[in-house]
Amino acid sequence: MTGKSVMVLGTTSGAGKSWLTTALCRYYANQGLKVAPFKAQNMSNNARVVAGREFSAGPPQGKLAPLPGERGSESPEAHAVTSVGGEIGSAQYFQSLAAKAVPEVRMNPLLLKPEKDTHSQVILMGQVNAELSRMAWRGRSASVWPVITQALDELLEENDVVVIEGAGSPAEINLKASDIVNMRIAQHANAACLLVTDIDRGGAFAHLYGTWAMLDESERRLIRGFVLNKFRGDASLLAPGPQMLQDLTGVPTVATLPMWWQHGLPEEDGFFHPLPLGEGRGEGSPGARSLTIAVVAYPRISNLDEFQPLKNVPGIHLKWVRSPGELAGLAASDWIILPGSKHTSGDLAWLRTQGLDSAIAAHAGRGGAVLGICGGLQMLGEALIDPYGIDGNGPGLGLLPVVTLFEADKTVRHRQARFASVGGPWAALSGVEVQGYEIHHGQTAPHSAMAAAGDGAHAVLPGGLAWQNGSGNVLGVYLHGLFEDPAVLHALFGASTPTLESVFEGLADYITQHFQPGVLDALIG
Repeated sequence: MTGKSVMVLGTTSGAGKSWLTTALCRYYANQGLKVAPFKAQNMSNNARVVAGREFSAGPPQGKLAPLPGERGSESPEAHAVTSVGGEIGSAQYFQSLAAKAVPEVRMNPLLLKPEKDTHSQVILMGQVNAELSRMAWRGRSASVWPVITQALDELLEENDVVVIEGAGSPAEINLKASDIVNMRIAQHANAACLLVTDIDRGGAFAHLYGTWAMLDESERRLIRGFVLNKFRGDASLLAPGPQMLQDLTGVPTVATLPMWWQHGLPEEDGFFHPLPLGEGRGEGSPGARSLTIAVVAYPRISNLDEFQPLKNVPGIHLKWVRSPGELAGLAASDWIILPGSKHTSGDLAWLRTQGLDSAIAAHAGRGGAVLGICGGLQMLGEALIDPYGIDGNGPGLGLLPVVTLFEADKTVRHRQARFASVGGPWAALSGVEVQGYEIHHGQTAPHSAMAAAGDGAHAVLPGGLAWQNGSGNVLGVYLHGLFEDPAVLHALFGASTPTLESVFEGLADYITQHFQPGVLDALIG
């Protein structure tokens, strides 16, 4: 079987490639087709743990490892179930679920996780590749292209349809010679391409025409339709723009998609919702808010998508904060969350520069709730110790009596565990079984001297997964995905949120309604 390929390109980052790819995955899957997503290279600090590969010496190849994360029997020693996998970008993880497929590393063979403005950790076929991480950006293409094409060819061979997502813009002429994610992929797969633009930003027709004009003639022939995304107003006012654009390019505008604020899919890296994040279904009337949750948005924030479910919990006002003033007025019952970080010591230094360290300490000092997740847990401790030069040494915030030691090997695995006795605002989690995933280098343990003096950290999940201070108002966990676990949401808030299945079906219905009849089927005809 050699599958058909449909590719979503964009005129810019943030044009709508990821969510449209997700919608197409569910649309084609609903036609009874076997579907897989693919993105050759993603740059994102939002990552998920998925089925990895079993490697032998040499280039990444071999059979897929079992899918991690299934609930199973518990280990009597640790009272937790663990399994090892690989990393892919979160967008491809959700696209795979939309496609009704098992998420795995071939769907995003190359993942770049920015640690600094000029450096990224390179993940190849789900695993950290130190050699590629040291290599210059333009020098990687020749090394990774055979691996990328092998992954794509295998997916095409095994599926009826592969829905491919591009990156940024295909008209980045300064990067064309080393392209491994846009038109080179499109030509390799002979993909039927859609070019989407964000009309809300203005200049949409120029963006579409300029992008098309910068492509080679052989590349232009692959563009099957233009898509206007995030349109607000009367669509009849667009005329005669679409027809004029078609006269210039020969490419029809096949869909005008109205602005949709609350589609339910997590936003991609760095794109914060233009409305306050708390404007979900729980905040429709004044006085409905009962809890404010402030998530600190440092420069190298990671896995911000895991907070999406909180946007839909009634009574919660969720907001991103970057300055002490944005924490002013929090009640002691309100939460501050320190999320994951791709560079813990760097983001901790940024916290101090902003004065957020003092504001967080003041909130904790008056009994306010502070939750650290992964890198946030590491920041809450007494110290960061880095003998291998992985992240950086330095003092922590001193809100948890623990110490983090960075190790050369990266922990990437699913975990299932049961909370022990938990105090403070998270007491409802006591005895709750949870599942999530770990992606981190550091290993955290109680500060031995402080524990000897009677100021020890209380382990609330087995295997070094979570620690709590004596007062119970500061909690640190390594487990990502807590708020995606229905048991956690129900225990903490007595709430349920829309399921991912309902989100995917809504996306498929949306494009069915707004694409011109027959276009989506013709792309694979």
